[in-house]
Amino acid sequence: MERATYSVSFYIKRTKKLKDGTCPIYAKITVSGQKVEFGLQRSASTQEWKKYKRNEGVNSKFFRQLDSYLDFVKMKLRDIRIDLEEKGIEVTAKALKNAYMGVNKNSKTILQVFQEHNDRCKSLIGIDFAPGTYERYATCYLHVERFMNFMYHKKDMKLSELSPKFVKDFEFYLKTERKCAHNSATKYLKNFKKITRLAMTNGWLKEDPFRGIRFHLEKVDMAFLTQEELDRLIQKKMPVGRLELVKDVYVFCCFTGLAFIDVKNLSYSDIQEKNQQLWIHKKRQKTKNWFDVPILPPARQLMEKYKDHPKCQAKNLVFPVLTNQKMNAYLKEIAAICQIDKNLSTHTARHTFATTVTLTNQISIEVVAKMLGHSSINMTKKYARVVDELISKDMQKAYEKYKMLYVA
Repeated sequence: MERATYSVSFYIKRTKKLKDGTCPIYAKITVSGQKVEFGLQRSASTQEWKKYKRNEGVNSKFFRQLDSYLDFVKMKLRDIRIDLEEKGIEVTAKALKNAYMGVNKNSKTILQVFQEHNDRCKSLIGIDFAPGTYERYATCYLHVERFMNFMYHKKDMKLSELSPKFVKDFEFYLKTERKCAHNSATKYLKNFKKITRLAMTNGWLKEDPFRGIRFHLEKVDMAFLTQEELDRLIQKKMPVGRLELVKDVYVFCCFTGLAFIDVKNLSYSDIQEKNQQLWIHKKRQKTKNWFDVPILPPARQLMEKYKDHPKCQAKNLVFPVLTNQKMNAYLKEIAAICQIDKNLSTHTARHTFATTVTLTNQISIEVVAKMLGHSSINMTKKYARVVDELISKDMQKAYEKYKMLYVA
């Protein structure tokens, strides 16, 4: 069988001058008389190109950079040709061009791979993934989809189009158009990075678009309620039923330390009686760690309030909890009504329990860690605040000891 003839040449397309007056540089592949051409994302003025073709100015920066780049293109096309031959694939001009540009009829798209991942994630809820994990990936999928439409006016893109610039532009989009805080944007980027790593592992993506990109989370001092603010919240009557429900669930979490998903799924089968006192004995949805929390009187009163609620009776739930999104939205209204100048969310209740309800009342951090379902005390330290009242209580002992020793 006669071997196909093969050649690569370069030229500038004078009919497509760019705004800066330069002309785009094109590559032309010829295989057995068949020709294809494609742009190289490089340009040169007519004069520069003439000098290059005549080998003039070989010591100039422009000449060296261009010569090096065109040599790289030739080498890459040669390697592709050899690879196709070794695989027994017919070498055509079009096949070389498509392989060089990463075009493949069977190549996967960004959203296609993302959706496949999310579908698997959804089917493993309760096995390998928590519902909240799936929701984060589903939300990230929507952000990526909207970003591509906003930035590139495309409904989807090929994996080969991913690059570090795509990632940086996506981060900028999250922080500006979507108004995401730094940590929220970083978490979405980490979610997206898992998708690109999956694509690379399966050989669908050759280069890592996250190369050279490092993540860092900013330290956030999460809000919590002081005892005075917690009392004010408890005593305030809400004007409408939805706000009253959200307030009650939030206060319950302040006295038990439950995370949103744990209070949402809290059933009476999770309640045990020990020494004539009710306890919550449950496994955390997030970490799968068991925790035990005694139910304090304010929390027990709130349980009684919703015992006859239709939803609670139908599903054996302790509270008819709304979605996390609605809870957080309504908590903003509640904070305004109670004149609490803090950004309340369902998670701030957990911080309030760790700080105001337990540590301020001199409950040991080891006990608090157990009640929160933490694997180590280091996790609990992120929640714990050494507030002024706690410092005052501890230092009062030293004050009493030393106040009589140094009397003038």
